[in-house]
Amino acid sequence: MELNNLTTVTEFFLLGFRVSQDLRISMFLIFFVIYCGTICGNLLIITLVSTSKNLHTPMYFFISHLSISDIVVTTDIVPNMLHILLNNGGTMTFTDCIAQLYFLCASEAFECFLLAVMSYDRYVAICNPLRYTFIITSASCVILAAICWSLGFSVVLIYIIMISKLFFCGPNIIDHLFCDIGPLLGIACSDTFLVQLDIYIIGFIVVFIPTKIIVVSYTYIVLQF
Repeated sequence: MELNNLTTVTEFFLLGFRVSQDLRISMFLIFFVIYCGTICGNLLIITLVSTSKNLHTPMYFFISHLSISDIVVTTDIVPNMLHILLNNGGTMTFTDCIAQLYFLCASEAFECFLLAVMSYDRYVAICNPLRYTFIITSASCVILAAICWSLGFSVVLIYIIMISKLFFCGPNIIDHLFCDIGPLLGIACSDTFLVQLDIYIIGFIVVFIPTKIIVVSYTYIVLQF
């Protein structure tokens, strides 16, 4: 049968945990407490860094951005996951699913880039202490953070757009807690080879380049001693 004659899926049903109701309620309470603790902890870090003059340093500036990214990731996934736990499953529209996947992947990519920047910051601070204040200025920190956010939300957009153009004709059941790449591609009716290839290429760039910077930076730091 031609794809054009098949019904297009407009929403997905996420199964979540297929366990007893009592266990689901217990898991809901545990995840809810962890979520609240995560949000409060990260907000506390952001508040302290913003208000305390002693913490107005590049390292804490970058840490506050990691906290913002952590809030984005947890808020993107956990509230809907809690809803799924309470209702023994839940539906998400195609648009919501793609949006959730986008913010998850973009935040993860951002964190990879920012960790590389933080390792470079430590390298300059330890290996070139006399030039540290000249190289790592307030303006350069803002620029580096902006570049990390821009890269994180732009590189993943390439394959997110490709995923959004895939054809889904059923089944619309995702055996997962949220819209992740693997389960989503697994139920696509159209060919996913190019999407998977693009994901591997971008994933390699996002992981390999920051990892190389981190390894080189800390290698120089260790050799310094």
